Amino acid sequence: MLDKRSKNIVILVSAVILVIILSEVFRPRPIDWRPSYTSADKIPFGSFVLYEELENLFEDTAVERVSRDPYEFLLDSTYVSNSAYVFIDDNLFFDQRQLEELRKYASEGNTVFISSRNFGYVVSDSLNIRTYVDYDVLNDTLRSRLFSHSFQNNSEGVFSRGSYRATFDRIDTIRHKGLGYLVSDKKGPESSLNFISVPEGKGRIFFHALPEAFSNYYLLKGNQEYAQMVLSFIDAEHIYWDSYLKSGRKVVTSPMRFVFTQPALTWAYYVAMIGVLILLIFKAKREQRIIEVIKPLENSSVEFTRTIGDLYFQHKDYTDIITKKITYFLEIIRSKYYLSTQTLDDVFVQKLSQKSGNPLETTKKLIQYINHLKGKSVHVEADLIELNKKTQDFNL
Repeated sequence: MLDKRSKNIVILVSAVILVIILSEVFRPRPIDWRPSYTSADKIPFGSFVLYEELENLFEDTAVERVSRDPYEFLLDSTYVSNSAYVFIDDNLFFDQRQLEELRKYASEGNTVFISSRNFGYVVSDSLNIRTYVDYDVLNDTLRSRLFSHSFQNNSEGVFSRGSYRATFDRIDTIRHKGLGYLVSDKKGPESSLNFISVPEGKGRIFFHALPEAFSNYYLLKGNQEYAQMVLSFIDAEHIYWDSYLKSGRKVVTSPMRFVFTQPALTWAYYVAMIGVLILLIFKAKREQRIIEVIKPLENSSVEFTRTIGDLYFQHKDYTDIITKKITYFLEIIRSKYYLSTQTLDDVFVQKLSQKSGNPLETTKKLIQYINHLKGKSVHVEADLIELNKKTQDFNL
């Protein structure tokens, strides 16, 4: 049994743990602004609101959640005719097999709707579609509108926080049709497209570059009309909602994932952990072996450097030493000041002088001397001494 002092320690530790647990449970949770776009997430950039309203938006239309890879799902060929496959996420990078199956699915008279800022190089190469995303912090609001005049009165969406200016900077102007654009872009609607339609056999593929429009945050901030108008281009009797290609998709990566999927193994794991804890409390003893004094490893880097230097000096290979010193000096400039050392011209001298804080004349003489040495095929000891002096005097 535990003595009185041990019991007090156990009680104190338990009380501290209990306080920590309660503070974590009841403290206010910070708002999670990460992109998720899953149908179950109620965070600002989840899609819980949209998924719950899909059946109201599409009357007499069944909505089915797909939690499989689109390639595997479409390969089964059990999908409903005249259906639509909806993908919404901040970044969607389809591989070649997925895109081929989606194009085949659309060519049979179905609809594919994709809303994302990026679509990947496979879509870019296969369909000649590419987006440009400006990741700078927005200083004003984004206004997105549809081209159709019947939508102009109530189809404008207003976006700011968590939104990025994404437009199509490359499309096939002959086959692709623009459906929407960013109003706030000064370049004009034609160069500010963010919603296009691509014909594919008997069906169509819609590419939309503003996924934030379908998030919980913006649907509850008065942008539901815009989202409804965009989705009104989908004409289908059955909607497949993708739950696989999502940023917020829950993926269990723990090595214990199989154990936790089996109720019996889960309970056995918990019982074992509780048993180990009880054993530690009642049986553990404060025993410790004599700590052996371990001699720290000797730092031989100085001796190694001196040995290498002696070898170079004995061989009188000044050219090799000068080459290595110049290479090392330029590598420091690249890594510290992010300057390209491909061309050591006057522009480079000006930038290096400004970033390093060295006088322009000193910098110019050093670079000129480096260029002079790089142009020589044979070097002498005086060249090495002069180079070493100039680089040491240069304040990096």
